[in-house]
Amino acid sequence: MGKAPDLSRPWVKEAKHWVRVSDGKVRCNLCYKRCPISDGGFGACGVRFNKGGTLYTLVYGLLTAANVDPIEKKPLTHFHPGSYVFSISTAGCNFMCMFCQNWTLSQSRREEVFGDFTPPEAVVEEAVREGADGISYTYNEPTIFFEYMVDVASLAEKNGLFNTMVTNGYMTTEAFDELSKFLDAATVDFKGNANKDFYRKFMGVPDPEPIFDTLADMRRKGVFVEVTDLVVPRYGEGVEDLRRLVRRLIDVLGVDVPFHLLRFYPNYKMNDLPETPVKVLERLAEVAKSEGLQYVYVGNVPGHPFENTYCPNCGELLIRRYGFYVAEWRVKEGGVCPKCGYRINLIGDLKRGRPSRHWL
Repeated sequence: MGKAPDLSRPWVKEAKHWVRVSDGKVRCNLCYKRCPISDGGFGACGVRFNKGGTLYTLVYGLLTAANVDPIEKKPLTHFHPGSYVFSISTAGCNFMCMFCQNWTLSQSRREEVFGDFTPPEAVVEEAVREGADGISYTYNEPTIFFEYMVDVASLAEKNGLFNTMVTNGYMTTEAFDELSKFLDAATVDFKGNANKDFYRKFMGVPDPEPIFDTLADMRRKGVFVEVTDLVVPRYGEGVEDLRRLVRRLIDVLGVDVPFHLLRFYPNYKMNDLPETPVKVLERLAEVAKSEGLQYVYVGNVPGHPFENTYCPNCGELLIRRYGFYVAEWRVKEGGVCPKCGYRINLIGDLKRGRPSRHWL
């Protein structure tokens, strides 16, 4: 057990969404792990600490990254396409994914937490100065820097910026109800076609089921949602698992939710696996379409036809992309197909004009 954190630091704040249990123990109610935490102990995320029966966050404003990104990188391809977001992260995560691409951030915890302290006002000021259209809470799981995210998001809204998050979807309903006042869009990330055994073995998560509750919360609160699914070779590419996932998504969100099948690249503790074969992604994309999803994409394969948006009604090419950029835009004003007039599930017209600098 390492030394206790210094609670006098400016990035240490009393946490939200927890209750005292007994004998100095608390229960964190921020995510669906609902960790019981003894006095002097940490939550599973490694950045929430119990001192004397009070729960603290250790990463309030402790930024590990701050970049201006195209919104398509999140990926959000149907929400203000062509816009740019000021993306921020801290350290820590409530999942322990063995394949995490950002593991140096997400798996930093306890005495290894790092970053540069940045007050919420400074984030919003820099986002406005950089010409960003919104702020995205991303790179590590934003649920675990909830208190900071809410404060930044409320300021961002007052300054005319939209708010988006990239999340594993494990935030509790009570926490999401507070955040939803400021959240405009979210990318919810599944892994391994939402197979329960995969979540337990490779991610340290008992069950992906609560993610569907979060999706229902997002729909109920009017947050625009896109969904990703990281396809991991050998362990997380089952066709029947994908069918079950897609059917649940349709039940909760409808057939017009944008769905992205992401290519896996070996990293962290799973360097022994190959990249996901493109043919596997193509096969799964066809399965997702056959189950009724209207907008199915393949990610991390720049230039692939499955990066493009086609009209669900007539098949017309509407948006041609290359990686994170829009190469051709054929959607008519109001988000309709130029050939048949079908209304596309799309928020905002294409924005042109791109910030180009990185900040941190």
